[in-house]
Amino acid sequence: MFALGSSHRFYLYDGFCDMRKSFDGLCGLISSGMQRQATSGEVFVFLNRSRTHVKLLHWEKGGFVLYYKRLESGTFLAPHTKNNELSWSDLVLMVEGIQVVKSIQKRRSSLT
Repeated sequence: MFALGSSHRFYLYDGFCDMRKSFDGLCGLISSGMQRQATSGEVFVFLNRSRTHVKLLHWEKGGFVLYYKRLESGTFLAPHTKNNELSWSDLVLMVEGIQVVKSIQKRRSSLT
């Protein structure tokens, strides 16, 4: 069951990842490349060089969970991040292939 949501913290790996890496290899990238703990409960996001594959590594009670998606066409567009941290909405938009070009919030008048 997909058990990720907005209550989690998501971190995008800064470099490109060899998608042959599994649990231990990804944990090595997290500890050495990101200076974070893989067992912290945070979700770590990895893209390959051509951005056609994405892996998410998450520690939950009892062990690691690895989510993996390979695109048949197109590429993942990595969002701009602050300190490599992604929001839940940024992750969903990236995985679904949606790019927000411009967002404007209109001022609304209040009726009294």
